[in-house]
Amino acid sequence: MNLNAKRILIVDDEVKIVDVIKSYLEKRGYSTIEAYNGKDALNKFKKFNPSLIVLDIMLPDIPGDEICKTIRKISRVPIIMLTAKVEEEDILKGLNIGADDYITKPFSPRELVARIEAVLRRTSDAIVPLANIMCFNNNELVIDILKYEIRKNGEIVNLTPNEYKILMTLLKYPDKTFTREEIIYMAFGEDFDGYDRTIDTHIKNIRQKIEIDPKNPKYILTVHGIGYRFGGGSDEI
Repeated sequence: MNLNAKRILIVDDEVKIVDVIKSYLEKRGYSTIEAYNGKDALNKFKKFNPSLIVLDIMLPDIPGDEICKTIRKISRVPIIMLTAKVEEEDILKGLNIGADDYITKPFSPRELVARIEAVLRRTSDAIVPLANIMCFNNNELVIDILKYEIRKNGEIVNLTPNEYKILMTLLKYPDKTFTREEIIYMAFGEDFDGYDRTIDTHIKNIRQKIEIDPKNPKYILTVHGIGYRFGGGSDEI
């Protein structure tokens, strides 16, 4: 696994368009995943955890805007919409349902790559969960992203910067299982200096601070043989 290669999911039912985008992205050092219909796109999104999605609106089974709305319920992964529609109303609709950018067909592959890199620059440093305030188990655990504040039963919990980054990474994709390498890549990037098993120590420390019973955790769960996932379903806010 190349930890430095960002994964781009390309979703379009036109093989030639997918091949062109794939070629340009791979020349820039990205790894790519291809899907040619909506169902396959959603499956590969869940399986591969891409860094960004290039998503065509006109797909043979599920419209791209419906896929975008589905993904936005569980993730803030950057999405760039591709479409033949050029009306301002259509573009605004795509942005309003959660797309990060919008490009119309026919398009310049170099322009698309430039837009992908611009979106990645805007979003790569921010590990942003799904909501600014997240509450769990009747406010037993409250995470306020704007204040960088975590409370357990009303008391402030002090995490180290590394512990906070790991928790935010898990929260960004709730119920997704992360390997240790994926946690390192998403939380620290190239700045991490240590062994992947160091993640286990950080997880243990986070559990001591946020779990009621660290030996029987309900927030940060171990998936044996793979890694960890965040398992606490949030309350309605």
